[in-house]
Amino acid sequence: MGELIAPGNANLVNLLHGKGGEIAMPTPFERDIFLFATTVAGTSYVEGIEELEPHLSEGDKLDFFREPDNAYDKRAIVIKNGDGVKIGYVPRRDNIVFSRLMDAGKLLFGRIASKEWQGGWLKIDIKIYLHE
Repeated sequence: MGELIAPGNANLVNLLHGKGGEIAMPTPFERDIFLFATTVAGTSYVEGIEELEPHLSEGDKLDFFREPDNAYDKRAIVIKNGDGVKIGYVPRRDNIVFSRLMDAGKLLFGRIASKEWQGGWLKIDIKIYLHE
């Protein structure tokens, strides 16, 4: 038990409640689980993608939102950058399981793995994660 006592005036209560700044306690059982790698669909249809591209970097977190009223795909998952700007969709061929997970209340997100212009198309490869 002695190893839990921080040097100085900090006590066990301060350590467990994040006071004193000596030890950071991780949230129990919290982790991000890699699920799948894919390419963002629909970047060619995003207005202003040319201006947005320089602000997208490898490792950037991407937020996923279900779009069940989408006229083309009832399982649509829209992808937005950290500023809330739409960059495209999880491809239809890949979204059946992910949409079900999200509909069940699971938190999914992505990270940019790479990006490159291929002619007039911005190819954005992403990794999809489940936050548990």
